[in-house]
Amino acid sequence: MTLFKKIQLQLAVIALLLMPLQLFAAEAGTVHKQMDLTSSSVGFIALFLFVIAYFFVMAEEFTHLRKSKPVILAAGIIWAMIGWIYMDHGMSELAEHAIRHNFLEYSELMMFLLVAMTYINGMEERRVFDALRSWLIRKGFSFRQLFWLTGILAFFISPVADNLTTALLMCAVVLAVGGTNTRFVAVACINIVVAANAGGAFSPFGDITTLMVWQKGMVDFWEFFALFIPSLVNFVVPAAIMHFAIPNENPAASDEVVIMKRGAKRIIALFLLTIVTAVSFHNFLGLPPVIGMLTGLSYLQLLGFYLKKTKDKCISREQRLDNTTIGEFVAFDVFKPIAKAEWDTLLFFYGVVLCVGGLGFLGYLSMASELMYNQWGATTANITVGVLSAIVDNIPVMFAVLTMNPDMSSGQWLLVTLTAGVGGSLLSIGSAAGVALMGQARGQYTFFSHLKWTPAIAAGYIASIGTHMWINSALF
Repeated sequence: MTLFKKIQLQLAVIALLLMPLQLFAAEAGTVHKQMDLTSSSVGFIALFLFVIAYFFVMAEEFTHLRKSKPVILAAGIIWAMIGWIYMDHGMSELAEHAIRHNFLEYSELMMFLLVAMTYINGMEERRVFDALRSWLIRKGFSFRQLFWLTGILAFFISPVADNLTTALLMCAVVLAVGGTNTRFVAVACINIVVAANAGGAFSPFGDITTLMVWQKGMVDFWEFFALFIPSLVNFVVPAAIMHFAIPNENPAASDEVVIMKRGAKRIIALFLLTIVTAVSFHNFLGLPPVIGMLTGLSYLQLLGFYLKKTKDKCISREQRLDNTTIGEFVAFDVFKPIAKAEWDTLLFFYGVVLCVGGLGFLGYLSMASELMYNQWGATTANITVGVLSAIVDNIPVMFAVLTMNPDMSSGQWLLVTLTAGVGGSLLSIGSAAGVALMGQARGQYTFFSHLKWTPAIAAGYIASIGTHMWINSALF
C-alpha cells in the first residue's frame, strides 16, 4: 500500500469516528426542554404506583413479599411511561439521559455496598462476630451492664460496619443472655436500634444515607465527624431514661468459647485498609470512592488466594504440634461472601433510586422542594425529613432530597444527614435495624414495645438537633 493510500485510509477512519460528533453538533441547535407532567395522567399514575409499591415494602413483615419486587416493577412501569410520552414528543434522548444518570448513581452505590457487604460476610464466615458474642456472654455482666455495653458497642461498631449487621450481632448477645426475660430483651433491643442508627449517622460508612451524601459530594469526609456529639446525645438521652426499666439482676454466665478461623484478624485489617483506600481515592485523587472500595476488594481476593495456597502447610504444622485447632484452617473463597450479600437490599436500592428519579423527572420533587425548602425553610424541612424517615424508609427520603439538591449550607446538609439517620429510630419500622430485630427477637421486641418508648427516643431526637445547631453553629 502506497503512502498516499495509507493517508487516505487514515483520513476515512477519522471521518467515520467524527461523524457522530458532527451529527450531535447538527442536532445541538435543537434544544428540548424537560416537560412538567405533575398534572398529567402519567404523573398521577406514576405517583400512585410508587405509593402502592411502598405500601408493599412496609408490609413485608406480614406479606413475606421481598421488598425489592414491588419497587423494581414500579420503577420499570414509571420509566416505560416516561419513555413513551417523551418518544411521542420526539424527545426520547432526554429520558434516556435522565435514566442513565440515575442508573449510574445506583451503580456506584451498589458496588460500594457490595464490597462492604463482602467484607462483613467474610468476617462473619471467619467467626469474628461469634467470637465477640461469646466473649461478652462469658464475662457474666449484669442486665444493666449488658444494656449499656451492647448499646455502646453498637454505637461504635456501626460507623465501620453497617448498622443492620451491628444490630443483629448485639441482639444475638441480648437473646443469648436474656433468654425468656422479655422485659430486658425488648428494652435492650430498642437501645441497640437507637445506638446503631445514631452511630451510623456520623460516619460516611455507617448508613446508606450518609454514604449517598458523601458520594454526592455534599459533605466532605471529615465533616461528618462534626455529628459525633449530636449522635452521642441521640443515643445517651433515651438510654438514660430506659436504664431504670432494666431489671437489676445478674443472668447466668456461659463458658462458651469461639475460636476465630485463620485469617480473621487480617480480614479486619484489610477492611480498614479498604476504607482508607476509598477515602484516599476521593480526597487526594478526586475519584469516586467506589473505585477505592473495588480496589480494596482485590486485597481480600489476594488474601483468599494466600490462605488457600498455604492451608496444607499450616495443617501439617499443626498436626506435628498435635494442636486441636486444625478445623479452623478452612480455605477462604471470596466469592462465597459475595454470594451471601443482601441482594434483596441491593435490588431494593435499584427500585428506589429509579422510582424517585422518575418522580423527580416528572416534576414532583421540584414541587416538594419549593414547598419544603423555599416556603418552610431549610431547618424545618430537614427536621421533617427525619420524622418522615420513621414512617418511610430513610433511603428514598434522602435520595429525594439529594435529587432536589436545595441550596443549603454544610450545617444544613449535616442536619438532614443526622435527622434522616436517627429519625428512623422513632418507630421500629423506620430503619432496617428495627425491622430485622423484630424478626430476630420475634414476640419479645415488637412494634408496640418500641412505640411505648417513642417519647424517650423523641427526646433524644430533639436534643441531638439542638446540640448540632449549638456546637456546629459556625457551619450554618
